[in-house]
Amino acid sequence: MRLATFNILHGRSTVDGRVDLDRFTAAVRRLDADVLALQEVDRGQARSHGADLTALAAEAMGAEHHRFVATLHGEPDLWVAATGDAQPSTAAYGIALLSRLPVRDWRVVALPALRRRTPIRFPDARWPVLVRDEPRSAIAAVVEHEDGPCTVVGTHLTFIPGWNARQLRHAVRATRTLPGPRVLMGDLNMTGDRPARVSGMRSLARASTYPLGTPQRQLDHVLGSGRVRAASGARALDLGLSDHRALVVDVAVG
Repeated sequence: MRLATFNILHGRSTVDGRVDLDRFTAAVRRLDADVLALQEVDRGQARSHGADLTALAAEAMGAEHHRFVATLHGEPDLWVAATGDAQPSTAAYGIALLSRLPVRDWRVVALPALRRRTPIRFPDARWPVLVRDEPRSAIAAVVEHEDGPCTVVGTHLTFIPGWNARQLRHAVRATRTLPGPRVLMGDLNMTGDRPARVSGMRSLARASTYPLGTPQRQLDHVLGSGRVRAASGARALDLGLSDHRALVVDVAVG
């Protein structure tokens, strides 16, 4: 089973600044994933030509089973929180999980939110700035694999140190009772072996994914627990869009 996770930056290239839908669908086809987790996904946004990027990705990869979860709705700079099962019909932004394999069950998990602004010092800044984080969610799919069910979880955690660890632990606890071995993947905004240590899961893919041109850190991860293991080395792919590379790994289940 080929797994991939990709923070798509709503399909925008950092080279030419454009959102090219043909380039986006070609990138998804190149991944050739059986299960794909996407982050920073637009639906009905003017900046991405009003497209439903989840539906485009599903068609490109041949995924009959897919779910988009809005974490925000409205236009950029006028965002309103939109978590849980009550999904907006207006323009939205969030995460998606897509599968070529049959999905017998879906679960949406709202992750703990930091309600106040907190000081963060960004790499190029001299002084910390106060930031307010956006809502965060996870999507779990119980996938029917030939060797039995497997639970795959996709998420995009906060960049706020410490809080992302709390969100990861919550996602692990909330999906613990779902059947089969479990995989959790996405942009976790943590580096090195910290996601594995925090989650109690094993890293299935090691490769630097950020920044795009000369990646020096691994922010995007694929973690596993139970009877799932990497069947090949992971690859971090420059697909001509986003500020992240996509992370791809083949796994054996059972």
